[in-house]
Amino acid sequence: MKLIKLTAISAAVLASSVALAAEPVIVVDGNEAVVYEAEPVAVAYQAQPGYAYDADAGVVGNTLGGTKGFFKQVVNPASVSAEVGTLGYGANIGWSLNEKTELQAGWAGGDVADLFGGDFDANDINYDVDSDFSNPYLGVQLRPTGNWFTMGAGIIVPDNDFDVTANANGPNFRIDNVDYNASDVGTLSGTLEHRNKLAPYATIGFRPNITNNFGLFGELGAAYMGKTNATVTSSKANGPVRAESVDGPVLGVTGQDVADKAKQQLEDKNWLEWMPIVKVGATYRF
Repeated sequence: MKLIKLTAISAAVLASSVALAAEPVIVVDGNEAVVYEAEPVAVAYQAQPGYAYDADAGVVGNTLGGTKGFFKQVVNPASVSAEVGTLGYGANIGWSLNEKTELQAGWAGGDVADLFGGDFDANDINYDVDSDFSNPYLGVQLRPTGNWFTMGAGIIVPDNDFDVTANANGPNFRIDNVDYNASDVGTLSGTLEHRNKLAPYATIGFRPNITNNFGLFGELGAAYMGKTNATVTSSKANGPVRAESVDGPVLGVTGQDVADKAKQQLEDKNWLEWMPIVKVGATYRF
């Protein structure tokens, strides 16, 4: 009977110890005190996820990534730059694709003929040049070694006009070993335009950072502008022109005949078929 009573009391105590975290239980029966160790109670825990998704994890600041990131970064570019060079005076905006690659969109233009010396020779005729440049471009700027050294490539959409005026050599214009009297020809003037509507370019350069935000850059390279189209007119297009070759006088020559010969020489010259790119500038990084 004593054993049955003790067993019943023990069961009740153990049942009530569920709320106790394995604390020992003491049961007193008469003059005897018995100590019971409570068995560990199984507790259900909800496992915490081993990885929580972070939308910004691994994203480099000011880079283009995903639809939301794309539109955000389009209106928040990585850099803006001002430049001057053989393509003209201009500026560009840069967006970082990653830590070594930057997409650039820019424009350069204006009258930069003086950067080419302001004149050039096409065979025996010297021409003064005035220019009106417009060179929107889209390109990629790479830092292959992760430092100041850069490599660039892209496409220019050239709209460059050259106004040319021929300078007589003494009293004559000489074309293909024929001397045409300059006073009879009048003024020879015309235009040049490159044929390429899209001009690929490539550059190498340097872009050292001066501070966390400011930097300088310089680039050297070339753009393939293609062959040229020329127009040349004479201010005395229909007047007779005295002409002399090594074989004697040349008869029946008009001012426009001389202009047409000058036009052919200009197109054969292919002036600036490969447009040199030399530029320097400053960059502000956000």
